[in-house]
This record gives sequence, structure tokens and C-alpha cells, in this order.
Amino acid sequence: MLRTFKLLALVGLGGVMVAGHALAGDIKLPSQIAWTAYGTGSAGYNQSVAVGSALKSALGIDLRVLPGKNDIARTEPLRQGKVEFSATGVGGSFMAQEGAFAFGKPNWGPQPVRVLLANNGGAINLAVGVAGDIGVKEYADLKGKRVAWVKGAPALNVNTTAYLAYAGLTWDDVIKVEFGGFGASWKGLVNNQVDAAFASTNSGKAYEAAASPRGLVWPKIHHDDKDGIARMQAIAPFFTPNKARVGANIDGGEPYEGAGYAYPVLVAMAAQDADLVYNMTKAMVELFDQYDGKAPGIGGWALAKQNFEWVAPFHDGAIRYYKETGSWTDKAQAHNDSLLARQAALAGAWKALKAQGLADDAWGAAWTEVRRKTLKDGGFEVVF
Repeated sequence: MLRTFKLLALVGLGGVMVAGHALAGDIKLPSQIAWTAYGTGSAGYNQSVAVGSALKSALGIDLRVLPGKNDIARTEPLRQGKVEFSATGVGGSFMAQEGAFAFGKPNWGPQPVRVLLANNGGAINLAVGVAGDIGVKEYADLKGKRVAWVKGAPALNVNTTAYLAYAGLTWDDVIKVEFGGFGASWKGLVNNQVDAAFASTNSGKAYEAAASPRGLVWPKIHHDDKDGIARMQAIAPFFTPNKARVGANIDGGEPYEGAGYAYPVLVAMAAQDADLVYNMTKAMVELFDQYDGKAPGIGGWALAKQNFEWVAPFHDGAIRYYKETGSWTDKAQAHNDSLLARQAALAGAWKALKAQGLADDAWGAAWTEVRRKTLKDGGFEVVF
């Protein structure tokens, strides 16, 4: 059942008062919405809870936030239609679109994901945090140390790989310690089962680690180290140098010289109803003042911080809203069209390869080759 929320202006001697919160027009959303997010304590989960509180307070809408311990766990309910949206990262957006890593398995493939909006705040970094009791000062010092690998979470693992590459290291240079989820990897750091794990600097888990007896440090990505950054971006092209002002052991101090990317990213499947996406996007933008400041790093959801030329395409419903606000440009549309063509090429290649009936044990190598060739032949950037 859809609820319609109208702007009710009450004119008095003091000017104009708005019943509820100032919303520029009608917002029509179901009385209950569900989306997946990273596990409890993560930045994505905490921000989702803050958004849910604003939706409830302003519109009477319940947002159910389903924590998922890895990219597959967050994306599967979205693919099955059990949730409408997912507040995810590059794993559930870019890597899902690419059909790469866990999404390259025979039961997955390139996913038609679409972006509504993303947190592009720049106030946080996405980084490998290191226990403060082992003497690591630079990422190169991780050689021989224990580094977390999260099963079924290609985004986390690729990002950690990129940080190692920055330092001229590979997984052969460290001790890989596997965990079943993001939260478990950081619990492992606190409990001295591992020495380094990946997270956003404002993750609740990072704050917990910083407050633990082991402590927490964030080694630098030196912005003048062009070769190191090039090695990093060769693994994860979505990273850019950034100075974080928000996070564990960062708040109130000197900005942390590192790297970051959009996180969280609110996505839907292409088939999701355009009117629902339009109204969800509108609610996120027009309720921004109601949830801004309610979780660390949440300010990056602001309309002014949206990047309409990112690595995954926007949903038609979201584009409709951005056109109404005057935010969408011809350049953004051309970029979006190119990304849609990229997704179509990958989907076609996947379908053709599936028709060959390959055995599962032959699938990985075959798909990797076909995927890269498809991108190259189509004039698209080849990554992974």
C-alpha cells in the first residue's frame, strides 16, 4: 500500500510553517521498505539505521535493514526480490555488474544493477586498518603479518589486495587468515587472530578496535607516491587519493592521508519499479537534513555530492528525479548509456557461454577469458 505525503503549509504571523518536514512535493512509498546493508556496526549499517529513523519520523515509513556478512549475502535478497534496495559497496555494484570474482560463478553472472545515489562524502577513507601493537608504520611493514580475507566478499578482498599492491606486496608476502564475514574479521583483529583488516574509517568495528587493548593504526597512502598509487589503481580503479577527517583515531585530529571511493551505494535491480525508485531517491535527497549528522560520514549522501559519472549506471527512476532537480546533464546521460552498453555486452557474452554447457570446473577460466575479450572488443575498459 502506497502512502502519499504532501507538503502542508501553515501560514501564520511568523511566516510559513511546514507540517512534518519540508518536502518539495509528494513522496509515494510503501509503508514498509527493506534493504540489505553491511553487517551491524559497519558504516553502511549505521547510516542505513539513521536513514530509517528519518523515514519513520518524517513519513511514518518502516525501513527494515537486513545485515549481510558479504557481497553475496547482500545481493542475493536483492536478486530474488526479497528486498527492494541494497546499501552496498563496490562489490554489490561494480563487481556484480562485471560478473567478476564471486559474481563470476555459474549461478551468478553480470547483474543488471542500477544506482539510486551514493555516499561520496570524501570525509572518510576505505582502508586497511592495522593492530597498533605490532609496530606497523607503513603498509610495506605488513610483510609476514596476518591479513584478513573475507569469504564471499570480493570487494573487501580486492581492496585489501590493492593496498598490498600499493606497498609492493601480494598475498604471498603475508599470512592470509580467512573469516566468514566482515564483522568476524574485525573481531579477529581485536582478539589477536589477525593483524590487519579492511573497513571504512568510520566503521563501528574500527572504533571498537581502536578502543581495544591492541589499538588501531591507519598507515598512509602517500599521495606523492605515484608508482604506488598506480599499482593500487591497477587492482582497484575506483580508488582515488583522499584525506579522511572522520573515523577511528581520526576524529578531531589531522586528516588521514589515504584513499577512498563511494560507500555506501544505494542500488536496485534494473527491473525495479521506476516510480518506487523515483520516490526512494526523492526521499533520500529531500530528507537529507533529517539524517545528516546522525552517523559518522553520512554527509556524503547530499545531492551536491553525487557523482553521475561513476562506474555503474543509474536507474531510470533516479534519473527522472535528477532531471527534475536540474542535476542530470547530457554528459551524464552519455556516460550512463555507455555503462548500459557495457552491461548488455557482458550479459550477452555470459548467455552465449552458458549455452555451451561447460562443466563448473571449466567455467572460471573460460568466463574470465570471454569477459576480458568482450570488453576489449567493445572498446570498454578492461578491469579484473
